[in-house]
Amino acid sequence: MSKKVMIVEDNELNLKLFTDLLRAHQFNVEGVRDGRLALEQARMFAPDLVIMDIQLPHVSGIDLIEAMQKDAILSAVPVLAVTAYAGKGDEERIRAAGARGYLSKPVSVMKFLEAVRVIVG
Repeated sequence: MSKKVMIVEDNELNLKLFTDLLRAHQFNVEGVRDGRLALEQARMFAPDLVIMDIQLPHVSGIDLIEAMQKDAILSAVPVLAVTAYAGKGDEERIRAAGARGYLSKPVSVMKFLEAVRVIVG
């Protein structure tokens, strides 16, 4: 059975790239463009991994990661943060919020797939 990956990404091109890439490697993928819907969608989809953009309109990806950590259903779901916001101390802050992995954009296809496989196998 293929692993389920939910991608929270407001940029349509990035969402399509990540989705196509993961589907090509036999992952079952669901995309969410509006972070305000992410927790509800994750509860319904029951992903093995959430790929989380940090800079989202309306809600911070860090806030969503923290909310997932406090949610009885979602707390065990690992998060891979992918962000263009890569300033000093950001990776530590994002990991402290609960992200299992961290990649800064632009991300190479090989690094992206490697990071996904490290987390979900």
